[in-house]
Amino acid sequence: MSESLLSRVGRLVSGTANSIVDTVESTAPDIIMKQAVRELDNAVEDVRDALGKAAVKKHVASQRLAETNKSHEELSEKIGIALKANEKDLARAAVARQMDLEAQIPILEKTIADAGDEEQELNSSILALQGRKREMTEQLDAYIAQKSAALKQDAEETAGGERKLNSTVDNANSAFERAMKAATGVSTGFNNTSAADSAKLAKLDQMTRDHRVEERLAALEAELE
Repeated sequence: MSESLLSRVGRLVSGTANSIVDTVESTAPDIIMKQAVRELDNAVEDVRDALGKAAVKKHVASQRLAETNKSHEELSEKIGIALKANEKDLARAAVARQMDLEAQIPILEKTIADAGDEEQELNSSILALQGRKREMTEQLDAYIAQKSAALKQDAEETAGGERKLNSTVDNANSAFERAMKAATGVSTGFNNTSAADSAKLAKLDQMTRDHRVEERLAALEAELE
């Protein structure tokens, strides 16, 4: 695994939802947390890509090692035949080739071992990132639930305040109604005016207005006489 990818995995796995939110001034920390979850997903994909490359490298090195060992064995057989035929030059060339192959074998073996270690490390990183994502998702869900509950409580408190205000006004009207009725014997009509009473009051208002109109008209006629 490259150092940059390794550092990135370490940062994502060691980070917490609170530390991520605290390091960013935002009015929407849930958005920041969702971005962090997406970054974890992206990191998992990058690690899987690196894992695929490590697997290919290991496979190619394994094939090359198998071919090298096979060639080494074949050369041993050819060297024996050449020596029996007293062809020392051929045997010498085969030995030189064998030595070249022998120099490659430990390198190939180390490549295979390193690729295997890298595969193991990458697999562990994937598991760690996936586990961190589950934790981060749980923290995000908890934050959203807490935020929703807080908004609901605020709405209920606001509605409760409005109901309290309406109740206070109603109580004041009732008190005024009782005081006026006790003093004058006449109801103000704040609380008990029925639809029929309202219609009668409206008709009375209209009659009063009509009467005033007639009075003014009579006065104007008298001035003209």
